[in-house]
Amino acid sequence: MPRDLDTLIASMEPELQPGVYVFASLPHDAAVSGAGIVATFREREGMTVVMEEEAAKAAKVAPLFRAAWITLTVHSDLNAVGLTAAFARALGDANISCNVIAAAYHDHIFVPVEDAERAMDALRSLQRSAGKLSLFPKP
Repeated sequence: MPRDLDTLIASMEPELQPGVYVFASLPHDAAVSGAGIVATFREREGMTVVMEEEAAKAAKVAPLFRAAWITLTVHSDLNAVGLTAAFARALGDANISCNVIAAAYHDHIFVPVEDAERAMDALRSLQRSAGKLSLFPKP
């Protein structure tokens, strides 16, 4: 697993997942299960769910945010420093909002559906730039 930040960024290989996903908020006592759910997070105000848009429609769950899901396929370390800041900066410079979930093996980025291709372009550009930097050894 790459440790150096430039090497990590150069290896991130963003992959756009098929489909549309939504973020939604449900009451704490809501029964959430099913293949359409990608992630849950319990907050004081309620439970945030990330789920496939079609599953949300079928369950009559109101979306708060429609998103495209991009996975960085590099096996990143939960202790890695700077990766999230680097890709968030690249997306921010392109005026693209992002919601990030760091899982055990990969980082997952949710961007507005209409910005998916621009986000992929920004991430690939960042990856190429880091690849050029990682060719030169650090002093």
